[in-house]
Amino acid sequence: MLRLLLLQVLVSCLWLGHSEVVRSFVSCPQFFYRNTPPNNALQPANPAWICQRYNNQYHYATLYDRNRRIPVYSAYIYQPGSDPRPQVWLVEPQLINTAYSKDMEKELTLLERVTIEELKKSQAVLEDYNNLADLSHGHLNPSGHQKTYIGKLTTFTLTNVVPQDKKLNNGAWSRYEVGTMSKKRKSCTTTYVITGAVPGQNSIAQGRVNVPSYIWSAACCKTETNMKAWAVIAENNKDEVQLLTLGELEAKLSRLYGRGQVALFHRDCPR
Repeated sequence: MLRLLLLQVLVSCLWLGHSEVVRSFVSCPQFFYRNTPPNNALQPANPAWICQRYNNQYHYATLYDRNRRIPVYSAYIYQPGSDPRPQVWLVEPQLINTAYSKDMEKELTLLERVTIEELKKSQAVLEDYNNLADLSHGHLNPSGHQKTYIGKLTTFTLTNVVPQDKKLNNGAWSRYEVGTMSKKRKSCTTTYVITGAVPGQNSIAQGRVNVPSYIWSAACCKTETNMKAWAVIAENNKDEVQLLTLGELEAKLSRLYGRGQVALFHRDCPR
């Protein structure tokens, strides 16, 4: 009996010591409608739950695929603003070691304390995105959907980026982010967004970083009279975006991921 009690205490201590980003979004549930993140049907084999923090403030949430070195999705609140677009890239020290800072910082600054090999083991690095040819840095949480310069700056981390088809990123996907989103959310009070990427069969940087087969996004919001939701998906080699209902996107993602029925938002969001 005593041995069992000691074992339970040990397990509890281990859990408490690794609770911030290891198993959930417990520190940043506010970026999900009714504090409800997507279910486990999107979870990769080696995940990291990141509450994206800068200057001791949380800005959005990302489920990161450590093996493929791309985000599964980023979740944020849509708050577009006119502040200038940053030109600085940040990395995540906490992915190297959970004892390290939870705040993002510049890659060169972090490399004063860790080796490039340590950094590369934990996440994508700037050199992985050199010589992209027909691909570009595809932000899942785009800087244009954030209100302030600091908010925009936090989107410039490779844990929020996938290799995206350049024509799609600059064409139909950009038109969705700028035009369609603005029109769709006009009657909304607070708009919750989850944008993700379905892993593909190709990669860059000698196999280090996966090139997604699809890019998708879904939004849910409350208006003065009801709830509304919408979604889009695009193949990552065509300059086309398909507008869907939330239910249609969840059904399509369920087939593409093959891990069960996908639920992106709380059940109150209309399918």
